[in-house]
Amino acid sequence: MKRREFLKVAGCGVFTLASASSVLSGKESANDSKPNLLFVFTDQQSWDMVGCYGNDQIKTPNIDKLAAEGLRFKHCVSSSPVCSPYRAMLLSGQHPLYNGSVVCDIQMLPPKGTSFADMLNAAGYHTGYVGKWHLYGGVRTRGIPAGPMRYGFDNEFFTNNCDLNYGADKAFYWSDDNKRVKFGKFESDGQTDQAVEFLDKYAGKKPFALFVSWHPPHNWGPGPNWGYPAPAKYENLYDADKIKLRPGCPDTKKIRRNYRGHMALCTNVDDNFGRLIEKLKAMKVADNTIIVFTSDHGDILASRESIPVWEHKSHPQQISCRVPLILGMGSKIKPRVSDMLIGSLDLMPTMLGLMGIKPPKTCQGSDYSKAIMANRDEVTESVPMFFWRKNSDWRGVYTHRYTYAFEPSSASKLINVLFDRENDPHELKNLFGLPEHKDLQARLHALTLDWMKKFKDEHIPWETLKHQIYVDPAAAKARWEPYHVKSAALKGRPIDLIKKAQGS
Repeated sequence: MKRREFLKVAGCGVFTLASASSVLSGKESANDSKPNLLFVFTDQQSWDMVGCYGNDQIKTPNIDKLAAEGLRFKHCVSSSPVCSPYRAMLLSGQHPLYNGSVVCDIQMLPPKGTSFADMLNAAGYHTGYVGKWHLYGGVRTRGIPAGPMRYGFDNEFFTNNCDLNYGADKAFYWSDDNKRVKFGKFESDGQTDQAVEFLDKYAGKKPFALFVSWHPPHNWGPGPNWGYPAPAKYENLYDADKIKLRPGCPDTKKIRRNYRGHMALCTNVDDNFGRLIEKLKAMKVADNTIIVFTSDHGDILASRESIPVWEHKSHPQQISCRVPLILGMGSKIKPRVSDMLIGSLDLMPTMLGLMGIKPPKTCQGSDYSKAIMANRDEVTESVPMFFWRKNSDWRGVYTHRYTYAFEPSSASKLINVLFDRENDPHELKNLFGLPEHKDLQARLHALTLDWMKKFKDEHIPWETLKHQIYVDPAAAKARWEPYHVKSAALKGRPIDLIKKAQGS
């Protein structure tokens, strides 16, 4: 495929309400035949931290079973591999320059009736959201008021916004009157209780769409000694001294301890995922429920000496940006492994398409539902990547074979990368700037520029952009994430504010 053809291809595959309903249920859009949706995503779990992706030491039997019975995507890419930007893309279908969530802890702009939940509500679904939110902006220790800042999740909404203490003594959620309610158990276990209660109330009675966002296996506290502590019964499943580290990973006791905890947390969320699947089966709705398992981004786990140990994500390497994506649709899809490339922007329109709901025109990703049902994995050539941060703004592209990203000349020179994953599957040899790969680098650079042009992204540095977007100027004083300020609300869409600042 020629590099300019992808823009045409990326817009194809719109699945109409009637066609999707007939594929999934054999009927059209009657309420009793609408497919339900269970969309589950963890935080900071790379694709290689799930058994079905080839990790023979991690214990994730429930996720693996879904993969064996459904559709497993080899290449799902977190286009901006950090927490808030991913969530905003998932719920809006829009690029960060349009939804506003350019970096973590910025308040995503209300989509005005076109969010993922808005579209589901309009189609007659009862919506629910459980777990990490991280879209309210500014200080994290506050609840999300009912109304437009819940982006359409007006039915059931249980979240602690963003809190990094998962232990049974501290894990909590905000009630609707903005009071902390403690779980009295490990956070992901308590959140799963809430999800199970939702299914008890609505499964089989009304079409539902439930989003479950677990914070583990993200690193957590308490105190300054951040790590990956997990409940003892899960840590005891792993021997730190026997864990096989990723190729190229430094071998230290601390890294091994972090691997052990991270893998134990992955097993914890797998257990909880199994609880949700069993509940769907018990309620006799599993075969009419689209089940999605994925993650917002990966975790580098200090596996590269060239990347600072505190930077768990935010890099274009696949251990940061490549995540699991597994789709279950009961008997309505044949088990297989897909080579399709799919990115964060494509998730909302594609899932809506599979549910028979036409995505709103505001979505900037693509609806690949028709291609999925027709096994047309070759539908797209690449996924765009983009990132804003002090001294490391970068843009890039992920193809079936290559990972490429570049920084402007004024940046920190840490994110100029070109990896050939076919010959170097662990991305240990950076080919960027090597004379013998000059032509390849030029092609990937041109492809990246094509994506940037699609989104009107002029690569404005974060240090410039942050002074143009916030309502409260104090937010612009934050080095990167404005989580210490009262408000990180925006004046408007960053793309519009950039134009205004340029006088155009």
